[in-house]
Amino acid sequence: KGRILENLHFCRQIQFVRLVRNAWTRRRDPTLRIQDAAFEGIPVRLYLPKAPSAAGPRKGIVYFHAGGWLFGSLGSQEHLCCYLARESDSVVVSVAYRLAPEHRHPAQLDDCLAASTHFLKVAEDYGVDSSRVILAGNEAGGNLAAGVCQILASRPGPAKVHAQILLCPVLQAVDFNLPSYQQNRAVPLLFRERAAFYLLQRLTGDASCLGDILEGSHVPMKLRAQYRKWLSVNHLQEEFKARGYKPTSWLSFKEDVCEALGSLALPECSPLLAEEAVLSLLPETFILTCEYDVLRDDGLLYKKRLEDQRVPVTWCHLANGFHGVIEFFESGWLGFPSGKKGVDDIVSFIKGL
Repeated sequence: KGRILENLHFCRQIQFVRLVRNAWTRRRDPTLRIQDAAFEGIPVRLYLPKAPSAAGPRKGIVYFHAGGWLFGSLGSQEHLCCYLARESDSVVVSVAYRLAPEHRHPAQLDDCLAASTHFLKVAEDYGVDSSRVILAGNEAGGNLAAGVCQILASRPGPAKVHAQILLCPVLQAVDFNLPSYQQNRAVPLLFRERAAFYLLQRLTGDASCLGDILEGSHVPMKLRAQYRKWLSVNHLQEEFKARGYKPTSWLSFKEDVCEALGSLALPECSPLLAEEAVLSLLPETFILTCEYDVLRDDGLLYKKRLEDQRVPVTWCHLANGFHGVIEFFESGWLGFPSGKKGVDDIVSFIKGL
């Protein structure tokens, strides 16, 4: 329907999808006080438990929503934010970062960094212990959470993150032929080509080079050996190659493509490719992956790199999960047991911090 409306010049397809997604609202939780605010001019929504805390200042969770950097809003994942706030007795801050393609990289990262830094400064005003602030994100939001966490960990000063929670995160834009991309290339809700399309919309708003980045022509020659080491399928357990995997090689380097899209291969877009010195500074991490998700191996490879740097990692793998499954937990006939398990494992991790 969105494409039909775009062809009729009523509205762009992206605008139609945004309208549909934002129209799906849920009844708010009566146990929470929900308020909208702005941190450094960036809209945020706070979910605060109404009951007084018996254990002193609460934990705080800064949450970045999913949506491929193109979709999502303050209310698009309100059910999840409410659940995390209520079940973990934490204050959740959902961030409405600017969306692509109207606002291109690094707008989304800048917004999330600014909102996170601001909350770390004012956490006490919301009954939160500033030393127990967690960054969390789903899909594209997981990419932003990982990126912000790396920046804050590398900066001098007291503004440090207590932990990070990465849910089916996008962590690299270099190799679109990892086993999970091959095995799940046509599995809803995220296809292989669509994942690359979203990255291009974030960076340039132009998808004309889609085929080039799927083939790896945007990766600088001088960095290929290093990236292949970090993205090696040898780091994956055999069970994740069992459903089929055909080794592929990157095609010849294209200078014009690399010049236009080279930043996709930098840590600010691909946190998985950060140097060891940065990764070693990161806090305790929770990573959720789904078997039937093109992004599965991003999470697995990041887990390996963090563990190599002695960063404590809690890993939740949903063997029956698909991309987006946790967004449907407790959704009646649309709900899936694996999604509920994933969300409850997140709560358990938060409580254990």
